[in-house]
Amino acid sequence: MTSSRWPCPRWIAHRGGGTLAPENTLAAFRVGAAHGYRAYECDVKLSRDGLPFLLHDATLERTTSGQGRAADQDWAALSRLDAGRWMAPAWAGEPPPSLDAIVAHCLALGHRLNVEIKPTPGDEVRTGEVVAAALERLWRPGEVPPLLSSFQTQALEGARAAAPALPRALLIDTAWDGWLDAARGLGCVAVVANHRLLDAPRVAALREAGLGVLAYTVNETDDAQRLLALGVDGLITDRIDRFAPALDA
Repeated sequence: MTSSRWPCPRWIAHRGGGTLAPENTLAAFRVGAAHGYRAYECDVKLSRDGLPFLLHDATLERTTSGQGRAADQDWAALSRLDAGRWMAPAWAGEPPPSLDAIVAHCLALGHRLNVEIKPTPGDEVRTGEVVAAALERLWRPGEVPPLLSSFQTQALEGARAAAPALPRALLIDTAWDGWLDAARGLGCVAVVANHRLLDAPRVAALREAGLGVLAYTVNETDDAQRLLALGVDGLITDRIDRFAPALDA
């Protein structure tokens, strides 16, 4: 799964549907698909009883009707929350989805998935282990596997221990000392970088290391054109209404 044979679409819808639908919901994935997207990024963490589900924040207030830490509630309670009304009344009643539901949706349509492991602080290794094991169980043999990514190296270590065959990517928001060595040491196939970090020397270094190059969150046309000229493999965007994935070369 190196950059020379990257198996995923170039354009990836951020959190399912970008800014057009409530993030990390099944509704968002449907909106992304309606705009022609065939690859999606989403955030996955664990409920108190260890079920992987989609949520970005450690706490529930911003994007659901719940309160407090998601890790302090069982899936039975989390699954009854409203994860849509925060965006608009038309989305009211949309629940947080389980990872199982999102995988089933993507497999039914033949779409690709980039799962960001988003552990509750202090639960990095276990979250990586559980999410990777779930994906290994859910994904059908012969299908292009999901890409597991995380800012947390411990989460990627957990993912590697649980499902070493699943491809992994290191997420970076800053060029911290040793990030490239860390990606190689974790057996990653790619680095997913803040698009502002990517320039010709950095992309060349990633290519030399045999790593794919993905960029987030690419919402402006000028940024997209610059990154495409650099030969970036994947662009994660909120503006699914602005970029046309059907035009992928």
